[in-house]
Amino acid sequence: MQTNSSVIKLLESKVSLAPMAGITDYVLRSLVRAYAPSALLTTEMISSEFLAQNVKTEITKLDASHHPIACQISGHKPHLMEAAARYLNQFADIIDINMGCPVNKVVKGQDGAALMRNPKLAADLVKAVKAGTDKPVSVKFRLGYTQDEMNYVEFGAQMQKAGADFVTIHARTRKQFYAGNADWEKIKALKENVDVPVFANGDITSVEDAIKCMEITKADGVAIGRGVLGDPTLVGRVEHYFKTGEIVQPPSIEEKLSMLRIHLDEEIKLRGENVGIKFFRKFYPYYISGVRNASKYRGVLVLEENYDKILHYLELIKNDIETLSV
Repeated sequence: MQTNSSVIKLLESKVSLAPMAGITDYVLRSLVRAYAPSALLTTEMISSEFLAQNVKTEITKLDASHHPIACQISGHKPHLMEAAARYLNQFADIIDINMGCPVNKVVKGQDGAALMRNPKLAADLVKAVKAGTDKPVSVKFRLGYTQDEMNYVEFGAQMQKAGADFVTIHARTRKQFYAGNADWEKIKALKENVDVPVFANGDITSVEDAIKCMEITKADGVAIGRGVLGDPTLVGRVEHYFKTGEIVQPPSIEEKLSMLRIHLDEEIKLRGENVGIKFFRKFYPYYISGVRNASKYRGVLVLEENYDKILHYLELIKNDIETLSV
């Protein structure tokens, strides 16, 4: 592996929190860090166009415990990407470039996964970001744009040549979005054709998944995204396994309810009660998955705006669990 010592140090836990828009905010990163002391955290994606407007963003909010942390940027204009890297240099340990987001509005703007169809521009963006920071630079991308355009091996090699210090690959195409299964087998080909560290991403929802993914891909680590929804301990449990060989069991439903309350309260503290409650609605289905009458509770929680009533419903869920345990 040809990489500098600073990158090796930053990736020593072999696991990272993958960036997710509207998900990996300050609060969730803090929750994940509580269980994962040395994993690489990543912010939500930040548009270089947005930063060029000199608008302050909550995305860069962090505290000392969040390090090591990567700030992820998106864009397709080299000068703006360089400027974004210069600005984010004060916050980040790594600057990550998004070349894998499949969302229509991102791709239509020639950002995200659209860059896999333009490797030359993608390489220019890496060079521009390298010019704007003295921190390591990483690139996150997919297998390709469509099934017929799987250029991930060549693309990864080009990103390395342009100066990327490591790469993360989501084992689906842009056309797949998040449907079907992540094709871990293909990641091995990328690993065999680049000299920089490769992190595997997609469908890692348990410690056992992480173990299997590493065995199949021969990757240097795993990036966990949607698997942390409803379980902020997952990154830490994977990190613990890679360091000790011990598998820590996932949290019980009762423990997940306690985490839900902490997560909700922290979002309210960050955003205010009204906005915080509305922002948190997306998380309920994951935290209460598996409880009796989950769909009923989910239906009321995602509409409820009164904090005390939310706590009342959480108590009802807890009572349901206790009743089943008797």
